[in-house]
Amino acid sequence: MLGTLKRHWWLLVLRGLAAVLFGVLAFIWPNLALASLVLLFGAYALVDGVLTLIAAFRRTDTDRHWWVLLLEGVVGILAGVAAFVWPGLTALALLYLIAAWAIITGIFEIIAAIRLREEIEGEFWLGLGGLLSLIFGILLVLMPGPGALAVVWLIAGYAIVFGVLLVILGFRVRQAPTIDRVNPVTS
Repeated sequence: MLGTLKRHWWLLVLRGLAAVLFGVLAFIWPNLALASLVLLFGAYALVDGVLTLIAAFRRTDTDRHWWVLLLEGVVGILAGVAAFVWPGLTALALLYLIAAWAIITGIFEIIAAIRLREEIEGEFWLGLGGLLSLIFGILLVLMPGPGALAVVWLIAGYAIVFGVLLVILGFRVRQAPTIDRVNPVTS
């Protein structure tokens, strides 16, 4: 693996520079970054909804509450389609769309965790995820302006830090010594 990375170290550096550039541009033009997030959110919600629907239909024979997953999947698909059909959504509308999706998803995850308590240990993690999703959605509703800006800034900050780490890794891999392995068959 090191040999492959060493030959292509420059790809790590380019990926890192692209991430840093994206992060800096998101800080400079948060409105453009937010518009891009509309499309990314739409894609995520759509894929998540479809996968949740698949999970729901696979449980129709074994779980009488499969409809909860079905409803969660439909909400995800509707949220994703809405983001694509109306790409000119304002930041406030997108934020409320994300907030509603997070609140509904959080509620269904909490319900699922309560039901799982009867069958497995560790359902706490799903419930905690649902609670965090619910709190996130409520905070976005209560503070939409700062919420939109915070989402963009969090993504921008992450991109810059991740990009710098990739650049460092790229140069470290480039300077790493290559290990010559002796082939036991030819020796």
